Amino acid sequence: VGGAAGAVAGNVWSKRQEEQKKQMEEATAGTGVAVTQTADNRLKLDIPSDISFAVGRADINPNFRAILNTFANGLVSNPSSNVTIIGHTDSTGTDAINNPLSLNRAASVRDYLTTRGVALNRFTIDGRGSREPIAANDTAANKAKNRRVEIYVAEPAQASQGN
Repeated sequence: VGGAAGAVAGNVWSKRQEEQKKQMEEATAGTGVAVTQTADNRLKLDIPSDISFAVGRADINPNFRAILNTFANGLVSNPSSNVTIIGHTDSTGTDAINNPLSLNRAASVRDYLTTRGVALNRFTIDGRGSREPIAANDTAANKAKNRRVEIYVAEPAQASQGN
């Protein structure tokens, strides 16, 4: 019985994460941001391009700041959680353009959150370029779906101390 409980990637779904999920669902209602719990007990925010970044840019759109402000408040009140930010692009352009752009988008989100009081050492960032599309890159609407930032929040399970 105990082995099955520890099999899930070492993360726990805490009451704080449930509260943060509800807070983010309320803050993002109607914006297109998806707020979910992943199979490995992480809180996931999937932020579409139409509210986060302009095409070919890594600077944060003004309407994205309000969402990030609410998110930062939740992170500040839950200092044990770790944050992974992954940037994505559509297939327009080459990897030489898309890979750094996706990483710069993730870095912009991280940097903004640090200005709101979240410690830099809590973040991991990555840019996946156009390698992980969630839709075919065949229409403008589908390309927009692929230009996104995903934010994951994990609360690592505390190692039990034996006596």
